[in-house]
Amino acid sequence: MRALLAIVLVVVIGLIAAVAFGLIDVNKTQEGKLPEVRAEGGQLPGYDVKTGEVQVGTTNTTVEVPKVGTETKTIAVPTVAVKKAH
Repeated sequence: MRALLAIVLVVVIGLIAAVAFGLIDVNKTQEGKLPEVRAEGGQLPGYDVKTGEVQVGTTNTTVEVPKVGTETKTIAVPTVAVKKAH
């Protein structure tokens, strides 16, 4: 699988180099046009979706903060709570 991927990569790089150095010249000879598509009627399906709840906040925690020595400080740290859907 890796060998195939390597071969494809070498071919793509070769084509890019050929176009960049002018070895391959691509010119548009005819304008393109998208097909006409018409959609009528139909109905999307209905869904009843229950999702969980995510709560994000902060809480105070006591941690040791390095100083010339150490001291204990209370700082706000992020919290995340997830409640599963019922």
